[in-house]
Amino acid sequence: MTDNENSSIMRAEEVVPGGGFAKVFSFLRERLLEGTIQSGDRLVPERDLAVQLGVSRPIVREALRALSMIGVVEIRGRVGTIVRKPDISVLGDFFAFSLAQQPDIIDDVMQVRIGLECQAIRLACRNATTSDIERFRVALEAIESTIGDATDGGQADFDFHVSVVRASKSNTLINLYTAMATLLLRSHRERRRLIGVDPDFNRYVIEDHHRIFNAVIGRDEEQADKVLREHFRIGDQYRRKAAIEAVKPASAHKTKNRELMS
Repeated sequence: MTDNENSSIMRAEEVVPGGGFAKVFSFLRERLLEGTIQSGDRLVPERDLAVQLGVSRPIVREALRALSMIGVVEIRGRVGTIVRKPDISVLGDFFAFSLAQQPDIIDDVMQVRIGLECQAIRLACRNATTSDIERFRVALEAIESTIGDATDGGQADFDFHVSVVRASKSNTLINLYTAMATLLLRSHRERRRLIGVDPDFNRYVIEDHHRIFNAVIGRDEEQADKVLREHFRIGDQYRRKAAIEAVKPASAHKTKNRELMS
């Protein structure tokens, strides 16, 4: 058997949990996390890595491909394997896929969102720049112009809250929020569709976002935190009320049918 033929064969014990694949993946992951290897570095050749870890080259190759799929490394043919700065949007996709099918996940994500945004708005009061303030203004105008549209209105609402997080200047907060972006945008749009045309809600949405904006440009952390928490509380009340109202017609119809049959 030639060296090429031999290198194309994976031993069964290498692909099971805790086997060679896990060994290679863990080895590279730990060094990426601890910063021993960083963005732009070239990894040692596959053959050398295989010898170092005591596994076959195909196992090393599969582990590198797995890291490539999540944007951690880039395999460049004859050049070798280059470490990359991961694209946070990839994490967002994995996050959305893993959580989207779970029941009541939007409510659970909402609790995390409250924690992130309330800290973000405090930091925004300290760190917001002129560019951030301008983004707030644009988002407010979009909220007002799309108030009757569930899809565009939900997007405008989402964009405003993204502006709050971006103004915090905390890369960790921004990355965590971005990872949840797909689910958060979905929650904004679903709430708008559920509530429908409600003049009181529409007025509240516009006025409350202005209150949040004013607290940020006033650099008042306590007021900003208070207004934002109240914003979440009242928004949740509208959503729950609309959900109850949506169930009532169906319940009333069933009651009427039972009465007719009795």
